[in-house]
Amino acid sequence: MINKILDKITSSIEISEKDLALIKDILCEEMNLPRCYSILDFIFEMRLDKNSAVAFLLYQLYKVKPERAEKLKEEINSEENSMYETYKQIRDISDLTLSEDVEDIKNMFLALSKDIRVVVIKLAGILYDIKHINPPLSESQKKFITQVRDIHVPLSERLGFDKLKLALDDNVIRLEDPIGYKTLADNLEEKKEENEKQLELTKSRIQDILVDLGIKGEIQYRVKHISSIYKKLNAQKKRLTQIYDLLAMRVIVNTVEECYAVLGRVHLIYKPMAGRVKDYIASPKPNGYKSLHTTIVVENDHPLEVQIRTYQMHKESEYGVYAHWLYKEKKNKKNALDKKITWFRETLENAQNLPDEEFIATLKSDLYDGVIFVQTPKGRVIEFPVGATAIDFAYAIHSDIGNSCVGVKINSQIKPITTQLANGDIVEVLTSTHSKGPSRDWLNIVRTSGARSKIRDFFKTELKEDNIKNGKTSIMQALQDKGFSYSQLFTEKYTSEVLTKLSMKNLDELFASVGSGSLTAGQAIGRFVSLWQRDNKILQASQQNTLNIKKNKDGILIDGDSGMLIRFAGCCNPIEGDNIIGYISRGKGVTIHRHNCANLKYLEPERLVSANWLQQKNGSFLAVIKVIMEKGENNIVKLTTHIVNMKVTLKGFEVKDCGDNYACSLGVEVKNKEEVDKILNSLKNIKDVIEVYRGER
Repeated sequence: MINKILDKITSSIEISEKDLALIKDILCEEMNLPRCYSILDFIFEMRLDKNSAVAFLLYQLYKVKPERAEKLKEEINSEENSMYETYKQIRDISDLTLSEDVEDIKNMFLALSKDIRVVVIKLAGILYDIKHINPPLSESQKKFITQVRDIHVPLSERLGFDKLKLALDDNVIRLEDPIGYKTLADNLEEKKEENEKQLELTKSRIQDILVDLGIKGEIQYRVKHISSIYKKLNAQKKRLTQIYDLLAMRVIVNTVEECYAVLGRVHLIYKPMAGRVKDYIASPKPNGYKSLHTTIVVENDHPLEVQIRTYQMHKESEYGVYAHWLYKEKKNKKNALDKKITWFRETLENAQNLPDEEFIATLKSDLYDGVIFVQTPKGRVIEFPVGATAIDFAYAIHSDIGNSCVGVKINSQIKPITTQLANGDIVEVLTSTHSKGPSRDWLNIVRTSGARSKIRDFFKTELKEDNIKNGKTSIMQALQDKGFSYSQLFTEKYTSEVLTKLSMKNLDELFASVGSGSLTAGQAIGRFVSLWQRDNKILQASQQNTLNIKKNKDGILIDGDSGMLIRFAGCCNPIEGDNIIGYISRGKGVTIHRHNCANLKYLEPERLVSANWLQQKNGSFLAVIKVIMEKGENNIVKLTTHIVNMKVTLKGFEVKDCGDNYACSLGVEVKNKEEVDKILNSLKNIKDVIEVYRGER
C-alpha cells in the first residue's frame, strides 16, 4: 500500500526527493493507509498541490503518533505547517463526541476563511467515512449521518462542489433508506442498456452540430444521481417515468456565444419541453453555477436534459469556489473567492455570540433555504437566506440602524418590520432617535446569524450588570457541583490563559457571557478544570499519595482497592504485554484499555488510573487483526488456511469488499502480545497481502 501511495503521489504532482523521503517516513508509521490513499486520490482529482498532500499526511500521523508528527513538522515548509496546524483544529468526524460537534463545525468555518484547501480535504475525509458505513447502524453512526445530511451536504452545495455534494447525498440516502435506495438502483439498472443506446445516439447527433458550426468542444453524458432522483420522487410524488432529467448530456465549448449557438441548433433537431429551458448563464444560481439547460424529447420518446457550458463554467462547477483560487486568482489579494466566502466568515464571527443550539439552527437555515437578493434605495444589493425579514435587512446595514429601526418601506410602501422579504425588493429602513431598541421577540423572528448576534449584543450591553451577577452565581454553583473551590481554579495563571483563549478582557466579560447564555457555566469551568488537571498530572498515579498500589486476582496492578471488579474493554481488546490504563466505571469496577485506545479521549480524565501487568496471566485474550489484501482467486481461502495451519483459534472472521482490495477482520484467541506479534509477522508474508495491523472491534 505504501508503494501504491508513493506511485500515486509521484504521478500526480511535482515533488522533490526530500519531500518524497519525508512522505515515505510518514507512511511507514501506524496509519490508516487505505483511507489516506482514498483522500489523496481526491486531493489530486481536485488538483490540490504538494503542500496539501504533505500537510494532510502529517496530520494523519499526528492522530496516531503526535510526538513523531511534531518532530517531523520541523522538516516541512511554512505553508505546509500552517495547513497542518489548521487540520489540528478541525478533527476527523470519527474523532468527535456529541459535545464537541458544534465546536468542530465552528473550527471548520474558521479554516475555510484561512485556507479553503483544508476544508476540501475535510469534506473528502467525510465522504470516505460515510462510504464505509453499512447497516445496521450504531447510534454514533446515525448521529454522523444526520450531521452529514444537515451540514456537510448543503455546505458542499453552497461551495459549488456539485460532484462531492451528490456523492455525500447518495450515501446519506443509502444509509437512511436502504430499501428505497436499492429499489431505485435496481430500476435504473434495468433501464441501463436502453439509456446508454439513446445517449450514444444523441451524442452522435450533437457532435454533428459541433462539426457543422465549426466548434471544438467536448460531449459528456450520465444518468442522474440516485439522490437527486430519490428526492424528486418523494418530494413531488412522481413515478420514475415522470423524471424529465433522468438522463443528462453535457456539451462543453469555449465561449458563451458558442453556448447559445449550440442551444439553437439542438432545438432545431429535437423538440424542447415547455418550461424546461433554463438560462443560468444570464441568471446564475446563488452558488455561482452557470450553464444553459434544456430538456428535449429524444428518439425513444423519453426526455433528456442537455447542459451547455464553457470550459471555465465547467471548472467552476467541478471545483466550486476553489476554482477561483486554483485557476486564476492569487491568494494574497482580494479576489472573487474572498467575496464568495464572506458569508462563512460572517457566520463564524456571529457564532461567537450564539449558544451552540442556536448557532446550528441558524447555520442550517442559511445553508438550506437558498438565497434572495434585496436592494437598498441607492442600488446596493445584499444577499439573505429565504425567509429573512426587514429586521434582518436593517441589521445588515448597521447595528445602529437595526437598534433604532421603527418602520420600513418595501417597494415604496410602508410595511411591518416583521415582513418577510422577496427577491428583488427595494427596502428603506425608517429609524428614530427615540427608539427603545430591539424587542426580545425579534430573536424569534430574524433569520440571519448577524441580526441575532447584534440583538444579543444590545441586551448584553443594556443588561450587563445583571448578566455579570447571574453568570457569577451560575459559575459558583458549577464549581460546587464539580468539587472545586473558586480559589483553587480561578488563579491568576489559569484566568489569564482562559480569557486569552476566549478573546475576553476580564472576568466580568466571562461572567456576563455565562449570564447572557452565550457560554454555559459548565463550558467555562471545564476550561479551568483542564488546566488544573494538566498541572496536577492527574493521570500519573505516582503523585496520588492517597492511593495504594495492590495486586488483584487478575494479575493487574490497580491504583486503589485490589478487590475491585476488573474487565477488559471491548473497543481495544488489551492483551498481556500491551501498555494499559484503567478507567473507574460507575458501578462496573475498573475497565482496562490499551494505552493508545482512541476512546480514552472521551473519558473523564479524573477517573483514569495507572495499571500494568504484574505477571503472566493464566487464560486467553481476544485480539482483533486487520488484513488488507488484493482481490484474487482463492485469496480469502488462502488467508483462512494460513491461520488454521498456524494452529491459531479463530473466533471471528469478516470480509468487506473495498473495490480493488478485501478488508478482513480476524478475531483470534491469544495468550499475550508476543503471540499476536508472531501472527502479524506471519500474515505479512502471505502473497497479495498489502497490510496487517492490530485493530479494534
